[in-house]
Amino acid sequence: MGIIPDRYLAEVTGKVRRHFRKKEKGEAPAVQMNGWLALSPLLLFLCVYLVSSVIAADFYKVPIAAAFLVASAYALVITRGIPSEQKISVFSDGAGNKNVLLMIWIFVLAGAFAGTAEDIGAIDAAVNFTLDILPGKFIYAGLFLASCFISMAIGTSVGTIVALVPMASGIADGVGMDVAFVTAIVAGGAFFGDNLSFISDTTIASTRTQGCPMSDKFKVNVRIVAPAAVIVTVIYILYGLSSGAVVEAGEVNGIKLVPYLLVIGLALAGIDVAAVLVFGILANAVIGFACGSFSWVGWLGSVGEGIGSMGELVIVTMLAGGMLEIIRYNGGLDFIISGLTRRIRGRRGAEFSIAALVSIANLCTANNTIAIITTGRIARDITSRFGLDPRKTASILDTFSCLVQGLIPYGAQILMASGLSGVSGISIIGYMYYPFLMGVCAVLSILFRFPGKYSR
Repeated sequence: MGIIPDRYLAEVTGKVRRHFRKKEKGEAPAVQMNGWLALSPLLLFLCVYLVSSVIAADFYKVPIAAAFLVASAYALVITRGIPSEQKISVFSDGAGNKNVLLMIWIFVLAGAFAGTAEDIGAIDAAVNFTLDILPGKFIYAGLFLASCFISMAIGTSVGTIVALVPMASGIADGVGMDVAFVTAIVAGGAFFGDNLSFISDTTIASTRTQGCPMSDKFKVNVRIVAPAAVIVTVIYILYGLSSGAVVEAGEVNGIKLVPYLLVIGLALAGIDVAAVLVFGILANAVIGFACGSFSWVGWLGSVGEGIGSMGELVIVTMLAGGMLEIIRYNGGLDFIISGLTRRIRGRRGAEFSIAALVSIANLCTANNTIAIITTGRIARDITSRFGLDPRKTASILDTFSCLVQGLIPYGAQILMASGLSGVSGISIIGYMYYPFLMGVCAVLSILFRFPGKYSR
């Protein structure tokens, strides 16, 4: 997913392995649970959220946190054979997982940055600058390509979303565009780099688990997804040409562009996302004090309001982490993995099984890096057994995990994009053209044995 630095990868791998060792040592559920029952909390969440929203005819009326609370309570109830205190302990382990907490700190810092940037006028300055340099009819394609470039350079989809979504949603508000659509353009492009970048966690995890060089995996992966990127760019150009929108830029205040330029520049330099956001917040403070945008108390108020705007995302992230840990504890993920590996037939079937394994693991973890690590060893065994090319297996793991991560409303990227733009995550997902087409291209590459050199 692009927010876990490389130095954490060994620790994440160790945590996954320790989890399964605990089960081997007798810390698995005291009562063996049916696999589908173990997975049922995730299905309940989807039903509660989606069905309720359809009934209400408005995805804004059903808080995603409420749906997760119902599903989490149900997950605790169906867990048998251990006392309530231990159930809550398992749930809390998931909610307080190191990666979950890292996500929460990024949400907090992103909220503070967005709040202070808005109050000093940085969003308006960035909007006017963007409208000034991008012709109105090509603004959709321009935003998508900018998102692809930045995510490729910094290797993090979340960092790209943090840097670009406030500006993109500001542009949409300023010229009457659909905010969900414009937000989805940036979020979709962010997965381009998450999937392909040499410094992305998903690239590192997929190549390490399959034992192949990153450069070789890139050669395979880019051939699979490049058509999707080209098609989406053409679609956005056509949208722009047919929109008829008149985009007029206001006065550009260069000094107020500094926070965004600083955030993007530091991210491109490979600085950790959390550190980038801290520098951005400090830059907002200096510019705000110098320009008289706020006093010390006003700055603190902006920071507090920005953090408060991320409150629901923090709760959702913790509830999701706890519920998914209960699912893993009850054997839901093991059930899916063992079921799929028993039905492999031929090379196409082997590749589809790997794609299904990592996709379902991603649904159950809401973290594409963890999904790759969890299923990587099994994928490597399948690769060896059926004579697959490890470079293509690594590409399949990475691509399908990014596909699912971009289409789940409880994934970090959609939550972050929703929080920064103020629109429903489901409404954003409906416009995620690039992940959809990336998935289509990946499926076609399996069906038609493409690229041929790596599919024999």
